[in-house]
Amino acid sequence: MLFVRHATTPTTGKVLPGRARGLHLSEEGREQAAAAGARFAGMDVAAVYSSPLERARETAAPIADVTGRQVVVERGLVECDFGDWTGAELAKLRKQPEWNTVQRWPSGWRFPGGESFLELQQRLQETMLRLSLQHPGQLVVAVSHADCIKAVLALALGMPLDSFQRIAIGPCSSSAVAFGEETPAVLAVNSYGVIAGLPSKEAAAEPAHPGTAHLHRRARPTERAGA
Repeated sequence: MLFVRHATTPTTGKVLPGRARGLHLSEEGREQAAAAGARFAGMDVAAVYSSPLERARETAAPIADVTGRQVVVERGLVECDFGDWTGAELAKLRKQPEWNTVQRWPSGWRFPGGESFLELQQRLQETMLRLSLQHPGQLVVAVSHADCIKAVLALALGMPLDSFQRIAIGPCSSSAVAFGEETPAVLAVNSYGVIAGLPSKEAAAEPAHPGTAHLHRRARPTERAGA
């Protein structure tokens, strides 16, 4: 499964927008989304899912166009509910004593009137399990938000949630995780290039030599561990 953070908006790095509606990509963000779409050219993508927020859907659109898929809104990929902190300026939040808890002990934090990081991670875990079961052995794109992707990567890496802030997820970056019956395999984190070893349309179109189909299947890393 390829996780893509939404592209840059006018508030990126300045405000904690949370689930507020009406926030669209900036001009730079639209360029980033187009470049992200180009990275998926030739990939054998089974589905493109997106958080319901506009900035995520606008990022997913070029990917869907390139891969010939439609954007499917998946509420499980939505941003963390920041509650009373929604819309607050990050510069002001960093001055609050609670900010240290958010950074150093996120497993013990709940946003006032909103979601906890533990609930966020559990929601993402359930969403990933459901999607991987729907698309066994297939490449799926999930466009979401920084904290959501960091929570998934921490889980896949076996990291404590309290360490997930150490993971950097930039705007419109891609991170790849193979899910399956065994331990998840993290294939890439915060990438802005084409990730090698993922299913391609060219490989999918090649007929397997008689008697070797099982060997080709074992050689595909995403089929080894699921979507």
